[in-house]
Amino acid sequence: MEQKPDKKGIIGYLPDETPTFGKLIVFALQQVLVMFPATVTVALLTGFHVSTTIFASGLATLGFLFITKGKIPLYYGSSFSYIAAIASVTGGVGFGQLASDALISQAQFGIICSGFVSIAAGLIVNRFGMDKIEKVLPPTITGPIAMIIGLSLATTALTQAFTDPAIPGLMPNTATIVALVTLLATILFSIYLRGVMAQLPILFGILVGYVVSILFGMVDFSQILAGSFISVPHFTLPKPNAMSVLAIMPIALATIPESAAHLFQLDIYVNDLAKKKGKGQYKIADKLGLNLIGDGAGDIISALFGGPAGTNYGENISTMAITKNFSVKMLGTAAIIAMIISFFTPLSNLVNSVPAAVINGACIFLFGVIAAQGVAIMINSNVDMFDGRNLAVISVIFIIGLGGHYGYEGGMIPFFGAKLPAIAASAVAGILLNLLLSIGADKNKAAHADDGFVQERM
Repeated sequence: MEQKPDKKGIIGYLPDETPTFGKLIVFALQQVLVMFPATVTVALLTGFHVSTTIFASGLATLGFLFITKGKIPLYYGSSFSYIAAIASVTGGVGFGQLASDALISQAQFGIICSGFVSIAAGLIVNRFGMDKIEKVLPPTITGPIAMIIGLSLATTALTQAFTDPAIPGLMPNTATIVALVTLLATILFSIYLRGVMAQLPILFGILVGYVVSILFGMVDFSQILAGSFISVPHFTLPKPNAMSVLAIMPIALATIPESAAHLFQLDIYVNDLAKKKGKGQYKIADKLGLNLIGDGAGDIISALFGGPAGTNYGENISTMAITKNFSVKMLGTAAIIAMIISFFTPLSNLVNSVPAAVINGACIFLFGVIAAQGVAIMINSNVDMFDGRNLAVISVIFIIGLGGHYGYEGGMIPFFGAKLPAIAASAVAGILLNLLLSIGADKNKAAHADDGFVQERM
């Protein structure tokens, strides 16, 4: 639906502006479409209920908008960064299979604790500034952790993408063909689509793969209309569990740079539109602490009802940038629509009918992107790869994280009678080693600088 330009001829809506009712609904539906593929995929890979995850996404978004007082236009969706950690708690169930309520409840508790980590980080930023966070979490830590998160999911994506389901009469290697078609389609869409369509490569790639899987007889349509038309999402309560806390809580540390990057990106887009409209600055970048608090609150709200951990979605930010629609009320409407959709059983059944080969074909690309983003974090921060301290921290994180994940059952590393989740252990080890090696580092740097100055003078 086309927007009418304002008196200055500028099309777009700032955070405190509201489109007319018809446009509000259309733009909100688009935001739901954008968040849908990734959010649902997390549920399918971790054993969470799809309808509950969709409901939790909408409710957490409303909570985020309320806590941030409508000052930060962001949508909350399930985060890929937590998949490996959550799956280690829910037992690594097969694609689309549901974990038991007991295991989901344990994961919920870990997610709630990760929410408090984000809130604590936000309070620290508000009190002391981002510099304090960066001293504990420099890119030499957050970059490698992001890479481990993506690479640790490689086995899940590849094995489930290329494994034929037990369907009578199905040709051998059908899953491999479908997965490769989905992967190629997703990559091509991500490269060649333009405009608003460029924000939906995952959705379009999965749709192509779904159509191909139907042609090969991999979809059972009889299950889509099974059960009642409307049903309440399956809610579960969190249950305290120390292992889930160890597995999930540290992941919140790795998502802080991502959340900050999204906020700074949003600040640029919003203030560019504000400048063109002759409005004052919105100073969104100054609200990093509030944003982290809102993120943490979103995790807690989602987990209280049985949803996975999440973050503010870059897909939705890019869609807002392209459509120049940053209306907070539009995002709130999208959240409400998502919650309403979660009560329609055929929708959940339709999502569950998508074969594992399709979703995991797209995930080969998606999980690789997560790992590549870790590289980007270090490149953008100009990390010196010839510095001994940086190399020590990065290498220890890599080996503990990847070695622990692939070397021990369930990614649980034996450690003095206890078992530690590999990703969490690598994060903690990296943080402690970095702090240890930082002692006296500034003095040594200054001494080396003085030596260089003396040698130049000589």
